Amino acid sequence: MRSHEEGNGGAFTGPNPTDRGKLGSKIHLITDRNGLPLSLGISGADMHDSQGLQPLVRGIPPIRSRRGPRRRRPTKLHADKGYDYNYLRRWLRRRGIRHRIARKRGRVLKQLGRHRRVVERTVSWLAGCRWLHRRYERKAEHFLAIVGIAATLIGYRRLARTST
Repeated sequence: MRSHEEGNGGAFTGPNPTDRGKLGSKIHLITDRNGLPLSLGISGADMHDSQGLQPLVRGIPPIRSRRGPRRRRPTKLHADKGYDYNYLRRWLRRRGIRHRIARKRGRVLKQLGRHRRVVERTVSWLAGCRWLHRRYERKAEHFLAIVGIAATLIGYRRLARTST
């Protein structure tokens, strides 16, 4: 990950390839099947999505199950074409995580869109937090903390809606 500490953008910013090279940050996240964020991360806008998968999977906290010990890893991971790399598939297999990753070329996984919509909805919820549209914080730790607060707020709203 590139860090531009001296520049105007602060740490974990990079030239955005879709916005005339302006410095920007990218938010990475893993959600559960209901859309609740489990693991969050930030990087420069120029970092490829596939490079953020391993730290995100490692950052998933233990999940309480109804019976038995806490699960330390997900049983299955759904991902889009940006994660279609053999080294990621092997890494997930070694950790005992089944994966459903769309291929860049070839057969289209129609079922993947159903699972992908859950993540896109969570990204949309994060986009609803106006403070995340533009990165005002120079320090990466502060920006990550604000992303974490937004994810906590999403979780709270989700739980408050289901409990009533």
